[in-house]
Amino acid sequence: MSRLKAYIITAIVCAIFGFFFLFPVFSVIKVAFIDPDAGFTLAYMQNVFLNPIYREGLWNALLLGLASTIVTFAIAFPLALASHRFDFPWKKWLTILILVPLVLPPFVGAIGVKQILGVNGSLNAFLMDLGIMDGADPFDWLGNGRFWGIVLMNALHLYPILYINITAALSNLDPTMEQAAQNLGASPLKRLRTITLPLCMPGVFAGAAIVFIWSFTELGVPLVFDYTRVAPVQIFDGIKDLHANPMPYALVTVMLVSSFAIFLFSKFVLGGKTIGSSPRPKGYSNRVELNWVKGWWLTASFTILFLIASVPHTGVFFMSVAQDWYGTVIPEAMTTQHYSDGLGHPLVVESIKNSLLYASGATLLDIFIGLAIAWVIVRSNIWGRNLLDALLMLPLAIPGLVLAFGYLALSEPGEPFHFLIGPLGGNPVLILIIAYAMRRLPYVVRAAVAGLEQSDPSLEQAARTMGARPTKVLRRIAIPLIGANLAAGAILAFAFAMLEVSDSLILAQQAEHFPITKAIYALLSTLGNGHEIASALGVWAMVFLGIAISGAFILVGKKSGGFFKL
Repeated sequence: MSRLKAYIITAIVCAIFGFFFLFPVFSVIKVAFIDPDAGFTLAYMQNVFLNPIYREGLWNALLLGLASTIVTFAIAFPLALASHRFDFPWKKWLTILILVPLVLPPFVGAIGVKQILGVNGSLNAFLMDLGIMDGADPFDWLGNGRFWGIVLMNALHLYPILYINITAALSNLDPTMEQAAQNLGASPLKRLRTITLPLCMPGVFAGAAIVFIWSFTELGVPLVFDYTRVAPVQIFDGIKDLHANPMPYALVTVMLVSSFAIFLFSKFVLGGKTIGSSPRPKGYSNRVELNWVKGWWLTASFTILFLIASVPHTGVFFMSVAQDWYGTVIPEAMTTQHYSDGLGHPLVVESIKNSLLYASGATLLDIFIGLAIAWVIVRSNIWGRNLLDALLMLPLAIPGLVLAFGYLALSEPGEPFHFLIGPLGGNPVLILIIAYAMRRLPYVVRAAVAGLEQSDPSLEQAARTMGARPTKVLRRIAIPLIGANLAAGAILAFAFAMLEVSDSLILAQQAEHFPITKAIYALLSTLGNGHEIASALGVWAMVFLGIAISGAFILVGKKSGGFFKL
């Protein structure tokens, strides 16, 4: 690629990314520091920390982020280490099954968990049947433990992301370092503490940063659990008074700064440390074949975790087929009527159509932008291409809540983004497509970069030598060679856009424009069988996302950790 073309592509991509991603983010920050009458001010930021309600919300959000990250690490690290070091029965299938939580957004899974942990839910009914609990005085698990319920939901959904990153980090460690420590008499625990864990910390922090930012800014699960004393819900409630109250902007800014600080720490302090990393020699394996007892004990451990992680999925499924589920372990009567009712429900049908439109448009944008910028990063030698690569990873570090809030503020009458909804009579189709695209762009960029790095550039050079135009080289040589990687990134971008939560809840204001996640949230407040129809829609989403993620991981194989790495 000529330097001129590389600079032109970079300029165009930077202009798009700057206007539709950086501009909304900085617009939120600007309002948090500008008084319309007095100019620059720190009063709004000070009020966030002086107001006991906002202070409590931020503190709870921080605790949720930290607790979720710690619990997630406690689940993911032993799993990754066991998978890396040992061979045991059913390992291949169990290491696939433990990724199941990714197929259900935690905000949807919270519906099933509420039914199971409620006062008259499955768990209490089971304990009463065993005689452990008094039926006249059931324990309110959610009323007394909403915080830990949210932590559990976050951890059970996000541990696969950390597991994938840790597994990728472990697979890149130089195996001779552990072997040398073993030869010198170091115990397994000492090798873990002094060799393995320090060397895989970049992978740990890459995944942990995503887990923390996700949990810190999670909106859907606290809403479903009615946990209102947390900053994301306070921001969501503040949308109703967006013009008169600058405090939501200040709250968003605090969350943005906190998340970005974690991103910088992960990216630049630990992300560049590669000492001790070395490709594993072909055919070399230091995995230990366990004896019958230890092998099946490890198999049982993986199976139990899979069953626990499947509790939200099970709850959603039973809720979707429940005809009568009150005070029993499983529904006393089941029916598929809710699926039929869902297909005939105007809110459900329209939401599916809307989500398909929004996600398809966003994915097409991501493919064009992602492929162009990946070409610059890998096939050019212009200055700053590595900085550009890091810049386009920012959507993984910037909470979706922040971007959605910025888009909402800028789409008001008289604001720069009003043109995206004004000509369409308030239809947010364009703004949602762009918001989804910006949020999921890193998946396509990472996939395209990986594909180009693995393909032989001499084939492209040969085609250009024979007189092929650059567009023909791209169409006939490059894209077919990286087709699997590009398809995997596009599948993930499309799947996660279909089930995007923050942008959907905040930007879709009218029922006829609701995407799937906003429809599920609306159905939860509907009388009658609203919860059951919402669960049926959640099951459809679960199946769809499961197929999409499985397909993406099959296409890229062991390189899947790159999708979830800052």
